[in-house]
Amino acid sequence: MGQTSLWMFPIYGMAAVIAPVSRHLSSCPLLLRGAIYSVGIFTGEYVSGSFLKKHQMCPWDYSKAKANINGLIRLDYAPLWMFAGLAFEKILAAADPD
Repeated sequence: MGQTSLWMFPIYGMAAVIAPVSRHLSSCPLLLRGAIYSVGIFTGEYVSGSFLKKHQMCPWDYSKAKANINGLIRLDYAPLWMFAGLAFEKILAAADPD
């Protein structure tokens, strides 16, 4: 059964970082941009998960997955995070009035 936490609001809010990052990466190749987004999302997930786990408030546990790191991130999610970052980049570019 899934669960969540109020802490997820600021964690998901960190996606706002994609807007300024995407402006700096606009001249980089697609795969490089996707890799950077994936690493950034992994970093945010790992750091926030470590904090929450330390305080016994982490709503996710990937420890049963094969490609997990400390039960906090799943390396097999890398393509999904790449796609998510690139999708947000596209959405933000379409919404940018410049």
